[in-house]
Amino acid sequence: MTDRHDQLAAEVRVLRDRVVGVTDVVVASVDGLVITSETDETAGAEGLAALTAASFSIARRAGSMSSKGRLHHTVSQFTDGYLVARAVGDMALIGVLGDAGMDVQRLQAEAQESAERISVLLTAASGQGEADHPQQ
Repeated sequence: MTDRHDQLAAEVRVLRDRVVGVTDVVVASVDGLVITSETDETAGAEGLAALTAASFSIARRAGSMSSKGRLHHTVSQFTDGYLVARAVGDMALIGVLGDAGMDVQRLQAEAQESAERISVLLTAASGQGEADHPQQ
């Protein structure tokens, strides 16, 4: 149980460290509950998880209404930075906050790889019936 949580936390730290400009990362259930995070005091894990789920849900609905297929990720660009939400299978999301200098292209590549590894960890946890990860 702790080992899986440690692996998830390590994956989040790796993503944060590999991409210039990333300030906060959260892995959340699709309904916005924190699974693991690496955030500072400004964003807060719970707030970032909720924002990630909300932005992803709205974009997914837009894709559904316009028949554009399955949503992979969203990128919201602001004056001073970004909020990126990426699907982790059907059960979770990765939310990333970054400053204005964040390397978005690098983030997309790194986040896709992280999402695949996180999905394996969450699927294994679900299969073993671990209670420390929200299930959908």
